[in-house]
Amino acid sequence: MTLIKSISGIRGTIGGAAGNGLTPLDIVKFTSAYGSWAVKRTGIKKIVVGRDARISGSMVNNLVIGTLQGLGIDVIDLGLSTTPTVEVAVPDEQAAGGIILTASHNPKQWNALKLLNENGEFINDTDGKEVLDIAERSDFIYADVNDLGKHIHDDSYLQKHIDKVLALPLVDVEAIKKADFKIAIDCVNSTGGIFVPALLKALGVQTVHELYCEPDGHFPHNPEPLPENLVALSKEVLKTKSDIGIAVDPDVDRLCFVCEDGSMFGEEYTLVAVADYVLSNTKGNTVSNLSSTRALRDVTEKQGAEYHAAAVGEVNVVNKMKEVNAIIGGEGNGGVIYPELHYGRDALVGIALFLTHLAKFGKSVSVLRGSYPNYFISKNKITLTPEMDIDGLLAKVKDKYQKQPHSTIDGLKIEFDKEWVHLRRSNTEPIIRIYSEGNSETIADNLANKIITDIKEILQLN
Repeated sequence: MTLIKSISGIRGTIGGAAGNGLTPLDIVKFTSAYGSWAVKRTGIKKIVVGRDARISGSMVNNLVIGTLQGLGIDVIDLGLSTTPTVEVAVPDEQAAGGIILTASHNPKQWNALKLLNENGEFINDTDGKEVLDIAERSDFIYADVNDLGKHIHDDSYLQKHIDKVLALPLVDVEAIKKADFKIAIDCVNSTGGIFVPALLKALGVQTVHELYCEPDGHFPHNPEPLPENLVALSKEVLKTKSDIGIAVDPDVDRLCFVCEDGSMFGEEYTLVAVADYVLSNTKGNTVSNLSSTRALRDVTEKQGAEYHAAAVGEVNVVNKMKEVNAIIGGEGNGGVIYPELHYGRDALVGIALFLTHLAKFGKSVSVLRGSYPNYFISKNKITLTPEMDIDGLLAKVKDKYQKQPHSTIDGLKIEFDKEWVHLRRSNTEPIIRIYSEGNSETIADNLANKIITDIKEILQLN
């Protein structure tokens, strides 16, 4: 059993002893801490709650809502929803914050409480630490019987979210209708099975081949939208002669595509393609995290704009986007953040913008993919002993490559012309994650292996 307490939320496996998994006692404790923090911060006694369709969702939902009511907080319960939908609902409801019950791409035994502030954005490091401190000290007081919070069901936000997407100036419903796309979708039996078909219908798509769209939480494959998990979608695209395949994760904040020939568009290129379309119509900057493909930088600079890198983590990307006034940003895991609507990864916005782009492009998805610079990312890791000084080790690697352009805002990223390597320490185990990118798999792998060899040599000298 596992329980991971981080600044942005509480994630764990269901069951086990309290403190060792996401048990009812842990759910109540951390919900109490967050609810107390949100009310103290804003003076507002209202919180929005929504969940994905995983098996434990109903149980966790009941505990969270009851706990918030016990604190005297009114709960706007969206029921089966998506992460971006809850993010949209929080400011609309003028709530103190929001809780999304989802473990995102993790398997079915996991669930989590993702925590939002009053703007519908993930809480930051300082706020997260305060919530954890409140939980540690059990510094919360429950309301008496006359002051219990209300439980208000609201199923209107599916349509409200879609309406907001359709109202965006860069979403061209007529162009999408005219293109008459045939689309296959894989929604991994979670809430994407409700929201994605509804969005496509609103966009005028007449032919949708649904794969795993029953929101019962029984994931038919590993729910992370990676190529090895999308074999069935690829076959469905070919079998139905669809123009495109669309896959989302359980809480619908990650998005990736399959080309008409069954090949993968590449989750790293979801943001690249959407940014290319946005930048061709609006002038402004872009942001992604340090471990995302260089292709976004290439596309941005080609459009005469500036690209900026942020530390890994959605809250860090959002902060950098606000700092540089970026008009589009996100993460290479298929996360598109379009602040014209809200500051959060949103697959629904990504789908609408991508389909508009494809319709106006007038050619196939594979041809669109071929129009972008081709890069490959290699992902590796080195396991070290718990007592190892990882920060000191990274400093020595930096010294070795001090003449190369580098960044230390999140671990160590070193650039070699258009190739790069990014070293990050894990927050939960004694490992260094090593991401590298080049214009071929061989180059990316060789770069990673070179850095791994350097690390081993440094360790031997010690």
